[in-house]
Amino acid sequence: MADAVGERARPAGRGRGRRRLRTLLAVLVAAVTAAAASGPGARGGGGHERTLAAMEAAVRDGVPGVLGRAHDGRGAWRGSAGVSDLTTRRPFLPRDHFRTGSIAKTFVATVVLQLEAEGRLSVDDTVESRLPGVVRGHGHDGRKITIRQLLDHTSGIFNYLDDPTLRAKVYGKAFLAHRDDTWTPAELVALAMTHAPNFPPGTGYDYSNTEYTLAALIVERTTGRPYGTELRRRITEPLGLHSTTLPGTDRRIPRPSGREYTRFHDDPGTTHDVTEFNPSLLWAVGDMISTTADLDRFLAVLLGGGLLPPAQMREMTTTVPQGDDPDSAAGLGLFRYRLPCGAEVWGHDGLFYGTQSIAYATRDGRHRLVVHFNGDWLADTAAAGNVLLAEFC
Repeated sequence: MADAVGERARPAGRGRGRRRLRTLLAVLVAAVTAAAASGPGARGGGGHERTLAAMEAAVRDGVPGVLGRAHDGRGAWRGSAGVSDLTTRRPFLPRDHFRTGSIAKTFVATVVLQLEAEGRLSVDDTVESRLPGVVRGHGHDGRKITIRQLLDHTSGIFNYLDDPTLRAKVYGKAFLAHRDDTWTPAELVALAMTHAPNFPPGTGYDYSNTEYTLAALIVERTTGRPYGTELRRRITEPLGLHSTTLPGTDRRIPRPSGREYTRFHDDPGTTHDVTEFNPSLLWAVGDMISTTADLDRFLAVLLGGGLLPPAQMREMTTTVPQGDDPDSAAGLGLFRYRLPCGAEVWGHDGLFYGTQSIAYATRDGRHRLVVHFNGDWLADTAAAGNVLLAEFC
């Protein structure tokens, strides 16, 4: 995605991952103190009081509304705080749709690994062998980059969302004038190729949306079908995820849904409604629309072993460090975080103008949490981390 508004403005790249879950980890130490002060609370299927309290705290801190769903050994819990629409004051509904941001990347990685399980590719294949001539220029060389390195963000490929030409159109209030622009995957990759790589392949970690654009293109080249078609036939239709879609260039969010809001870095005093826009800028890497129930089911089936054979699940959950933090690591389309209380969660988060979402679960998939904020300006605070802690600690 769309991890991304960064200084309320780094649309979808989240500073190439330098801030990934700074929201959920670096600030969690402070959140632990707050959680301890609030007492143990109840976290059963009929409770989750601390989780709801953390959602309500985010609303007090200024986000319009929060929608959440959790599932543990006692069953499912649904809760919300604030409003889904600042004009009508409508509360969130459990079935509301929203933009997931980079949570879409977990779906991309799953499809790629399914193709590997079928013997149609290997994650150790080079990008050049699958997309001849595409990753070339200014030091990029697809002959030296593997699909695995795309999926765990170790390829060094430049993030197209950091291109100055693109940022001039989507960074800050300029986004409003360009919200209906259409971008093709080829154009986005080509932008990245006009810049030098971040580092030689396999020598570092840096979050890049270009990597997952390429991964989805590899799915298309391998199958001969659009990525969206493969997503439907392999994941959303078999799992009954009827509310999960890739909108293409459609600017609307299906009903029921609320509104999504942002405060641009160059206009921080104004709350803008950015619900409708052409999401082609985030093709496959962050354009997905879903619901808390659909994302909950996807996490349950994926981590429960229902989408990938054991060999591919081992690959998905084999991690590389994210910098020097021993408590965070990147797998193939999944991130692993060890929380201050000792709990370990796996999943992904998403951030773009108007939306911040998290979807995490224990490794066995039995305890899960999906949360959506309909405003992005708490992304650099402890808000999301507090909710995560409240549920799992």
